[in-house]
Amino acid sequence: MPSNKPFNFGPIALTATPTTNILNPAAASGGVNGGASGQYILLKHVRIVNKTAGAVTFSLWKGATGANAAGTEVIGQAQSVAANSAYDWYGLMRFDVADFLVGAASAITSLSIQGEGEVGVA
Repeated sequence: MPSNKPFNFGPIALTATPTTNILNPAAASGGVNGGASGQYILLKHVRIVNKTAGAVTFSLWKGATGANAAGTEVIGQAQSVAANSAYDWYGLMRFDVADFLVGAASAITSLSIQGEGEVGVA
């Protein structure tokens, strides 16, 4: 029976660089005869907040570090967030040690991202 722990990340200001790593589970190296298992994240909620007086878009990908390859879009692809409002995503997405949430906004530091989920040992 897994004993996952709740976790949250952010808030973090999104940059305009679409290869920015936002989230990645920790890799673990064990002690003496303790084994070595990486962690995984079960992402359940992401909130994007727009603090500006104009609409701003964002895009998020799941893949390798710094990657935003076609076909790896996961949450919003040029998704618009209205002025002074927020966008919420609810779901269940697993991230293993080699998986990264990568993303950017159309205007630097106009949007912030935060999220919640669970972290466990693989």
